[in-house]
Amino acid sequence: MTSLREPIANRRKREGTTFDTNHPLAKTILKGCKQGSPVDCFVISHDFELMGSLDYNQLLDDLDEYDNEEELYLSFIKESLEGKRPGLGDLILTPEQPSQTTLNTFRTLKAAHQDYTVIGIDTTAFENGGTLTIDIQVGKDKGIGIFYLLDGDKKLPSETPPEGIDPEVWNDQQSDEYENAIDALTKYWGIFPGNTAQLKYKFDQGQHFKLCATGDQWGGIDTINAFNAKVSIETN
Repeated sequence: MTSLREPIANRRKREGTTFDTNHPLAKTILKGCKQGSPVDCFVISHDFELMGSLDYNQLLDDLDEYDNEEELYLSFIKESLEGKRPGLGDLILTPEQPSQTTLNTFRTLKAAHQDYTVIGIDTTAFENGGTLTIDIQVGKDKGIGIFYLLDGDKKLPSETPPEGIDPEVWNDQQSDEYENAIDALTKYWGIFPGNTAQLKYKFDQGQHFKLCATGDQWGGIDTINAFNAKVSIETN
């Protein structure tokens, strides 16, 4: 072991020890990883789009539905390539399929506008509108969830605050500047681990929405948690 210390030290000196989390591949991996999972499996496209993710704990839960692990893993690969994995890509709701479920994760960062988990919701098939209901269940890891429903054309605030606004105020989730920047149609603040909550929004004409999830800073910085959201529409 002693003989390896010098080569390892030299390698660290050459390559550095800082891991660039802003790299597209790193962001994709961080989006798909599940806290508490010993192993994560990913399907990532050539342009770093997360097409599918599967943690080992979920694999064990799903194993009862398959004859063996090989069959389950093959199904995961096929569904990922076909865009059928839960929580990845937009949800398209129609009168024939007015309800879908999505599984994803959120993170809590000090720079509040830096990293949102965004799920698109397409309701354009409901020309006469309806009531959008989102039933949310947060996982049992440490992160506390905050969920916003936005208009589909709404651009998320950037990490850099506008000129004249204090960065600390811009990134304080309890400030008026933060609330005004989000401009949510409706929201639910502070879903604790293991708990559930519901968002409701009535719309007059089919449109696109964004469900945005992030971690509550009160629950600790750099925490990760999973969430399950059932998105349903009841017509007017």
